[in-house]
Order: sequence, then structure tokens, then C-alpha cells
Amino acid sequence: MNSLIRFAAVVPALCAFAGASSQNHPLTPQEGEVTIINPSATRSDSGLTVINIYNIFLQNAPKSHKKSGVPNFAIEGKNKKFYLGIGGTAKATLSYDWGDPIDNGFNFTTSSIPMNPRKGDGGLVQFSAATSGLYLNFVALPGDKNQLGVYIDFNLTGNSYGFDLQYAYIKYRGFTAGYDYSLFSDMAAAPPSIDNEGPCGFTAIPNGVLDYRHSFGQHWSLGVGVEMPMVSATTGEKTYVVNQRVPDIPAYVQYSWGGGKSWIRFSGIVRNMLYRDEIADKNRDQVGWGVKMSGSASLTPLVTAYYQAAYGEGITSYFQDLYEGGLDMVPDGSGRLKAVNAWGGYFGLQYNISPKVYATTTYSHLRNYAPDYSGGSTAWDSQYKYAQYALANVIWQISPHLSTGLEYIYGRRVDMSGLSHHDNRIQTMLQVTF
Repeated sequence: MNSLIRFAAVVPALCAFAGASSQNHPLTPQEGEVTIINPSATRSDSGLTVINIYNIFLQNAPKSHKKSGVPNFAIEGKNKKFYLGIGGTAKATLSYDWGDPIDNGFNFTTSSIPMNPRKGDGGLVQFSAATSGLYLNFVALPGDKNQLGVYIDFNLTGNSYGFDLQYAYIKYRGFTAGYDYSLFSDMAAAPPSIDNEGPCGFTAIPNGVLDYRHSFGQHWSLGVGVEMPMVSATTGEKTYVVNQRVPDIPAYVQYSWGGGKSWIRFSGIVRNMLYRDEIADKNRDQVGWGVKMSGSASLTPLVTAYYQAAYGEGITSYFQDLYEGGLDMVPDGSGRLKAVNAWGGYFGLQYNISPKVYATTTYSHLRNYAPDYSGGSTAWDSQYKYAQYALANVIWQISPHLSTGLEYIYGRRVDMSGLSHHDNRIQTMLQVTF
């Protein structure tokens, strides 16, 4: 119960900073058109225009550059009481890896670089239509204080192209409930890439959430949430992870400028991780915490920067390269588990060559400081120590719905023993959004 008491003290402090509507990705158009395919026979006096409907869908959609979440057409309900939009993406990629190839044609995950590759497997051609998918964007009572939004999105992923849920959430009066990216993720700050995963040090993890956001004036916004706990630990012979009792608690404060195209966000997270000490025959806990700075900045009319820097203890599950990597906690040599320190981040620059063509370069680094241990379920010397990720691409937006591009990625993984392997990938894509 001590952990619950500590968290009870933290929650009111975080709630004092309850916050804000999310930031849109700089590549997302702030204006557009949505075609109403069945205008309602009965017209209200609300005066909603096509541009208003676009903005309402935009507010309800995720803030990633991968999908705008704003459909090109929608069904209108009677008296304009609701709008249902259907959209999606069809994406095909062709790639070639050399070095120590990652056997995944849509996610370049540096932690998946083979550390014991077979001789003769130094090259790999891959084709993938994964990350293609559909979404539903539903808004009821648009423009009203009781406006209700629902968003559901799924991709087709894996070798069998099975359904993979990306989002399933409800929005109401600043609250978001359902399956969404964690509030500790700043999805709008992701540098553009053909690679579906992106930088190794990016904190971009989906989760079960109950979050609240609020904006203050033109510049300030805040957010706080309670989210499903995610614990991935390397356990010793006399320890194991038990059912978690306490939600993770993320929060942020953000300052925006330039009409919302630039922002800086300071985030924090507190979490409690429970495990069983079989020697003492009792449950023990470790408190994890993390801090992060992220955002995007329009440096000139032609150059946009994307950035993130995060550090913490017991938060490796929030870095996408170490998600489920067993490094939130590891044995400390005394029969107990210790939270692992880690840091990660990235910096990216986008240069707009023309209104339809842009180039991006990104570098990312992720490192953890797991102590030397024995008796764990994974040998320490073969454990992940750090990774590097570098990317360069050129993207051509042929039309509002059709794009293509060329991209090069370099990834390197280093284990605790010093063993190092790397992969190179060059890939191209053809993508249609609707």
C-alpha cells in the first residue's frame, strides 16, 4: 500500500496542471475540403461550412504525419448532428538491406538487427504493403460544447497482413478514453519517413489511456492522464513480475508559436512497477520516472526541425526500440530487481525543395545502463546496450492523394559485451491516401 499512498500524493499535483488540445503535425494541412456525399434534407442555422467540417475532423484525428485522419468524403446526419468520415491509406514499399538485414519490410527496428547472423545472409530484398489500412472518423454534435468524437483505425501488418488496431478512442470535453498513443508520446514531433517505425529513441507507444487536455489562450496547453501500466523486466531465479495495480501517470506542459506550427513540450511520467520477491515471500515495488523535451520548430520558411530528448529510470518500455525488451527492471545482485536508467532522443531537419518536394535527415540514439547481473532470464553480455539510427530521404507529393519517395537508413546495435552489428536499407514507396 505504500506505493498507492505515494501515488495518491502525486495525482493531485499533476491534476493541477491538467491540459491541452494536441498539436498537429507540421505536414498536416490546416485547411482542406471534405465532400458531403448525402447532404441532409433539413438544414440547421448553424452555418457549418466545408472548411469547418475539415477542422472538426482534424481536431478528432491523431496527430501523426503517417495518416492525416481527415477523410475526403463524409456522410452527414440529419440537421448536421453528426458526420461519419471514412478514409485510408494504401502503401507499397520495396526495399533492399545489406549488412545484417532486419527481416521486416515496414519497420526498421534497430533492436531487431541480428546479433548472430548466418553466413551468406548479407542481403535481403523485401516488398511490403503493410501499414495500409482504413479508419473511421465520427463526430456528433459538431461545434457544440458536448461535441463527441470517435476514431477507429487499423492497419494490415505482418506477413499475413492481419488486422492491427492502431487507434480506438473516444473524445469528449477534453478527455480521451480508449486506445491511443501515450500522453508521454508527442506524435506530432515525429520526423517524416517512409520507415513506419522511425527513430529508435522515439517515445511512441500505444496504450490504454484516460487522458485530459486543455488549452489556455493561443500559446499554452497542458495534459495529464492515467494509463495502463506497461512493465517489461528481466527477472532473476527468485523474482517474477506480478499483476500491476497502479496506472502510469504522464503529464505535459506545452508552449506553441507561429500559429501552432512550432512548439516545445516538457513531459513527465511517474510509474510504479510491482514484482515478487520469492526469498522474502512478498511483493516489492520500484518507482519509475521520466522527463522529456520534444517539439518542432519552423526555423525558416524552407526548414523545419523535429526533436526529442528523454531521460528516466524504469521507462524503457516507452522507447519504441526497447518496447517489451525486458529492461524496465533487471536483477541487482541481491535477489531484488532494480529500475534501469536510460536516455534517448533524435533530431531531424526537413528542407522544402519545392511546394511538392521535401528532403529529411534524422539522427537518433538510445542507450540504457543496465547493471551487470547473473541468474537472469537473459544473459547480461548479450543484452542491448545502445543503438544508433540515421535516415535521409526525399519525398515527392505528386498530387494531394499520391506520393512517392526514396530513403536510406543506417542502423547499429551494440550489446553489453561490446558486440556490434549494423544494417543498411534503401527503399522506395508509392502511397495513396483517401
